[in-house]
Amino acid sequence: MTDPWVALEPGADPAERVRVLRRAHETFTAAGTVPRPVRPVVAESWRRSARAGVGPDGTARVELADGDLGAYRAEHPLARVMPLFRELMGTFAADGEHLLAVCDAQGRLLWVEGHAATRRRADGMNFVPGARWSEGAVGTNAPGTAVAVDRPVQVFAAEHFIRRVQPWTCAAAPVHDPRTGRILGAVDITGGNGLAHPHSLGFVRAVARAAEAQLALLAPVRAEEVPMLSALGRDEAGLTLCGRRIRLSRRHSEILVLLSRHPEGLSGDELLCALYADESVTPVTLRAELTRLRRLLGPGLLASRPYRLTAMVESDASVVERRLETGALIAAVQGYAGPLLPGSQAPAVVRLRERLAGGLRTALIAHGDPDLLADWAHAPWGEDDVAVWRALAAVRPTAPVRARLAALDAELAVPTGRVPARIRGAT
Repeated sequence: MTDPWVALEPGADPAERVRVLRRAHETFTAAGTVPRPVRPVVAESWRRSARAGVGPDGTARVELADGDLGAYRAEHPLARVMPLFRELMGTFAADGEHLLAVCDAQGRLLWVEGHAATRRRADGMNFVPGARWSEGAVGTNAPGTAVAVDRPVQVFAAEHFIRRVQPWTCAAAPVHDPRTGRILGAVDITGGNGLAHPHSLGFVRAVARAAEAQLALLAPVRAEEVPMLSALGRDEAGLTLCGRRIRLSRRHSEILVLLSRHPEGLSGDELLCALYADESVTPVTLRAELTRLRRLLGPGLLASRPYRLTAMVESDASVVERRLETGALIAAVQGYAGPLLPGSQAPAVVRLRERLAGGLRTALIAHGDPDLLADWAHAPWGEDDVAVWRALAAVRPTAPVRARLAALDAELAVPTGRVPARIRGAT
């Protein structure tokens, strides 16, 4: 096969390929091995699905309905390009008895439109707005897998992980924020086996690129925009300022995180204590760092006596914190890209990092949603989080989940003083 992202090579018999894939799927669900000719992208997706505890006889769960769904869709960035999706794909979906679907970055379906009879059939597997179709929830499928691997992808028939989805074929492509590059979601076409043609993959890829181009036109970068500091999941923060994207050093990242949270400003002594655990560090060292930062930012943004930012600087950590405080847990998890400046040892940053992560973990455990817990547990920062794995095992006691929890408990059973730090912190 020349393109591993296309489901069927030219001249392949779809019916024969379906039979072969069904046997391969049964082999995988029974023995955990993936025989040929399953494509590597599908084999890797099956393994991720199994690790997430997805069962082949499962079904999608509807997470958002009625007013909650309407409010979430209205605020989502992809709402601005839905007219474009309908213009480019609506007639194709209706005439071909297909469905046009759009999901968010967590694989949650926001819109499902198209042929009326096909929609009624899709209702039977909960392929409906508000349902979660991420890999971690329902296994291999085009919108969920496209978001997971950040690539356009086709999923043909029995390549789907859940059996009730195997009569369908779909193709999806991720859509990115043109300013930040982050995934906003994916656009998908779902229907019969005819969609396994390479043209359907090229079609959704082109539609996704057109949507990104329109988003760039609809929301151009403006000089008066609030500066945005991205510090979650990265040791060196990024700052978007007046159309510039600035990569900050670790120390400058820490300084901006702290000053963005203290609009009233911090004295030199306060900032020194917040940044350095070593009391031997002198004010001269701090002043030198601030001079370099002021030069990097340009004139006017960083003032002194006290040290403060002269304009509001928004941060992704503050956004997550506000969402959590208002009870918008799904939105908070969606915005959490990882721990705040994970490599920082600055005392004040460590406290902020632990408070934010602890608040999210507590809310997730109290909420008890298996998909949200699974997302956290399978993220790099949650793979050793015993409390979350225990909460996940209580609501989704699959064999992989129980095995992972048993392994963590075994590590916790080592004598006091020898518990690995990654586990000790998670408890």
